Amino acid sequence: MFIGHLALGFAAKRITPRVSLGMLLLASQWADSIWPLFVMLGIEQVRIDPGNTAFTPFDFVSYPYSHSLAALVIWGFLVGGAYRGIAGGRRSVWVLSALVISHWVLDFVTHRPDLPLYPGSAKYGMALWNSVPLTLLVEFAMFAVGLFLYERATRARDAVGRWGLLSLVGTIVLVYAASALGPPPSSAAIGIAGLVGAVVMTTWAWWVDRHRDIII
Repeated sequence: MFIGHLALGFAAKRITPRVSLGMLLLASQWADSIWPLFVMLGIEQVRIDPGNTAFTPFDFVSYPYSHSLAALVIWGFLVGGAYRGIAGGRRSVWVLSALVISHWVLDFVTHRPDLPLYPGSAKYGMALWNSVPLTLLVEFAMFAVGLFLYERATRARDAVGRWGLLSLVGTIVLVYAASALGPPPSSAAIGIAGLVGAVVMTTWAWWVDRHRDIII
């Protein structure tokens, strides 16, 4: 899942309006943001296997430190605690932690059984990715709701707040469509593209959010 994770980040703005959208999206995508680095370092492994599922050619051979439930619980409280130490706010700890941990729950729905509960455990997954139409329906529906909630919680202060958000959303949708419908990437491109994408999306969302006022 990709834009489904981001949907929760957008929606969370209503709960923690003082937390930047960039931070909320980063927390929702934390597992996928650190995973490329772990792959590049050889800590975790992925294989390109067209037909692995109908939706994605990725065979996630091993990713217990970025995607196991136990690891994400630890990462969640580290991310939430670190944010509170910098910006304060008890609620932000729980919301950011929940966003990080939610990644496993949503991936459990979409992935085939390749998600561990903890390093070395049995692996789980409901394999929504075996149906491309159903995957697209679920993710776009979630994304639309999350974006709607964000727009109800904020209002554009200027052109950056208005058009910056539209361009961010458009880029997210285009990248998602390209990854879903385009040719399989090379193994070498996964790590670099993933890291660059996480940095660009987080920075872009932070910039847009600074140009929108909280209205709730």
